Amino acid sequence: MSDRFEDLRALVNVVSAGGFAAGAERLGVAKSAVSRRIRELEDRLGARLFDRTTRRVQLTETGREFHDRAVDLLAQLDEAEEAASSASGELRGGIRVAAPVSFTTHCLAPAVGRFLDRHPAVTLSIDTDDRMVDLIRDGFDLAIRIARLPDSSLVARRLTTIRHVCVASPALLERFGTPEEPSDLSRYPGVTYSNIEEAAYWRFADNVAPRVTSRLGFANGDAVREAAIAGLGVAVLPTFIAYDAIKRGALSILLAEHMRPPIAMYALHPSMRNQSARARAFIDFLVDTFGVEPYWDQDLFGS
Repeated sequence: MSDRFEDLRALVNVVSAGGFAAGAERLGVAKSAVSRRIRELEDRLGARLFDRTTRRVQLTETGREFHDRAVDLLAQLDEAEEAASSASGELRGGIRVAAPVSFTTHCLAPAVGRFLDRHPAVTLSIDTDDRMVDLIRDGFDLAIRIARLPDSSLVARRLTTIRHVCVASPALLERFGTPEEPSDLSRYPGVTYSNIEEAAYWRFADNVAPRVTSRLGFANGDAVREAAIAGLGVAVLPTFIAYDAIKRGALSILLAEHMRPPIAMYALHPSMRNQSARARAFIDFLVDTFGVEPYWDQDLFGS
């Protein structure tokens, strides 16, 4: 007899991964095994859950309703298992996290080993993508985001402070000189981060936004930094990305007194009721690790 909970896991992972092959890879099984589970589930229910006439996996109306119930049932199962295992005082199970690419590379990946050492029965899966995700639909326990948060149904916990700096290479400053005011940047080439609007990217204190000629843009902060180091333009970067290059003299901070106020990094999750103890422990770990004033800013600014 088919394991009904495994059938539900197959369905939820196909939906969150966006396809049968990707869902099977996430589960660590063959695509044929997932397809068979979904087919047997549909036969048992006597209902079609997926619209197979489209190139992308899409749920039918019945499938959407069943998927939402499946997500709730699996969450309840996880909570029951966690409650039973917590009697031993040991956290166990998986945590699925969505996090920005560059922050994961520079800060998160080097730190998580300490968390795993403390909790040997916990596993971490970190999806690196700068896009906004739907935590419930995509099956994440939490997302790490740098933003001024809009109103939403998500619960947010502040993790640390994020500051931005305007930077340029010594070679570029030798060619164009050192700007004294944000408006001076109008005579410099710029390198932009294309995931945000250019006006917001070049915004300084008091909403000053100089007109910078930006002929090069990337959807990744590390690529922006490398282009700036190569002398291709001035850039605005979070300090956690620019930190190493500034320390070794590959980039110089410009217009420090004109920079916009810092923002925050948050851990977002759907609700406190559904948050697992292991996810709460991971968020606590992030707060303790990075703190109000992260180590890279303390080193750069002595704050």
